[in-house]
Amino acid sequence: MLTPARRRGAEILDDPTADAALSLRSLRDVALANRLFGGKRAVLHELRALFRAYPTGRALTLLDVGTGLGDIPAGAAQLAAKYGHQLHTIGMELAPPLARAAAANCRSVLAGNAMQLPFADASVDVITCSQVLHHFDGEEAAQLLRECTRVARTAVIVGDLRRSWLAVAGLWSSSFLLGFHPVSRHDGVLSVLRGYTAPELRDLVERATGCPCC
Repeated sequence: MLTPARRRGAEILDDPTADAALSLRSLRDVALANRLFGGKRAVLHELRALFRAYPTGRALTLLDVGTGLGDIPAGAAQLAAKYGHQLHTIGMELAPPLARAAAANCRSVLAGNAMQLPFADASVDVITCSQVLHHFDGEEAAQLLRECTRVARTAVIVGDLRRSWLAVAGLWSSSFLLGFHPVSRHDGVLSVLRGYTAPELRDLVERATGCPCC
């Protein structure tokens, strides 16, 4: 069987009482994995099409939900500048120490709950949500998607892990070569097993929001 059944286990760093220093160490591993394995590139690919479509010189806003160290907002700002746009990036994390850690890569940061985004309807041009959705199941996952859709003025870009045994094996083996922390290795493998297949993600988005999933 090439695709394992979706798991529901708890990741170590999902615990809100997890050590902040350990969480930051793991986020550095996540940022490296996003850069090497295409997570960041996939989001920027979608943003490029949006930036091309906007009139040159437009001031835009971007909210990155679950921003980690802010690597996606940083890349988005550089990309927007190439198309002549000024991009105000906002990074959001649940824990205040993690939100502060993203400050170097985001114009603004805040600690907030993705289930109740602290923004008015249609108040942010673009919302990105990368490697976050797999942390939620059922109604919580649907609520996250609805909140992103409520706040976004133009588009919501969701990037996540595609569940497969090949992805599990690749992450497990490469984590040793890349020097990942054991917690990052554990949570990373479990994240893949909690991920979605493309049809599952499409169905979830369409059922939760009524919006077509590209």
